[in-house]
Amino acid sequence: MRGSLPQAVPDNLKTPNVASRLDAVEISAWFGTTQVLEDVSLSVPPATVTALIGPSGCGKSTFLRILNRMHESVPGAQLAGEVYLNGEDIYASGHRLTDVRKQIGMVFQKPNPFPAMSIADNVAAGLALTNIKISRSDRNDLVEICLTRAGLWKEVKDRLGRPGSALSGGQQQRLCIARALAVKPKVLLMDEPCSALDPTSTRRIEETITEIGSEVTIVIVTHNMQQAARVSGRAAFFLAEQGTPGAIVESGTTDDLFNHPADPRTADYVNGRFG
Repeated sequence: MRGSLPQAVPDNLKTPNVASRLDAVEISAWFGTTQVLEDVSLSVPPATVTALIGPSGCGKSTFLRILNRMHESVPGAQLAGEVYLNGEDIYASGHRLTDVRKQIGMVFQKPNPFPAMSIADNVAAGLALTNIKISRSDRNDLVEICLTRAGLWKEVKDRLGRPGSALSGGQQQRLCIARALAVKPKVLLMDEPCSALDPTSTRRIEETITEIGSEVTIVIVTHNMQQAARVSGRAAFFLAEQGTPGAIVESGTTDDLFNHPADPRTADYVNGRFG
């Protein structure tokens, strides 16, 4: 049965995720001397899908990477502001980077399965990286759970030992989602996860987002307005005008941004008049 959980899985991995709140407060960011974001604040409620929309170059992906401390790994990158996960500052000195990445996972624009690993090993790879130890039988059950939640189990259950890189692009992306889910993140960040996929694969990824969105807080960057309308309950419109750093023009429910925008620039963008 879809979504059923094998009883052998340890309780800490078997129980549904407790979706968490994410708050970014007055975030500014630079690459060297170039400022790319200025005073961006956004609250992401638990168990929601929030879409970040806006033209290319307005800082959406940079903002997304700040949410799990990937921005700081770029040479010359700097930032100001705070990011809170359930009220705790993820940039505080006592927070280890590995713990942050475990709680706030990332799915990238281009699928990136580990090429030397099998499908099953790809799903379980995050366990080793975050020092989670489980038995082989529990590991097998966890692989099934995560592939099921990512909408991939039925397609790969008879070839789990084959390389993950042998899958199609859409299947690889769902494999990466399964890998991210294996460590039970509280938040899942997705940077244009469907931009390189065909319509059928895109639909399946969107179905996966809808299915897991009740247990994992999701923030997704997308340039596809129809996709944002289909999968998200909330949205934030980013814009960088005339060489100024990116900022949020407005945020709120997706329905309000698309059908009752407060700013004419939002109305112009969602209706395809620029960007």
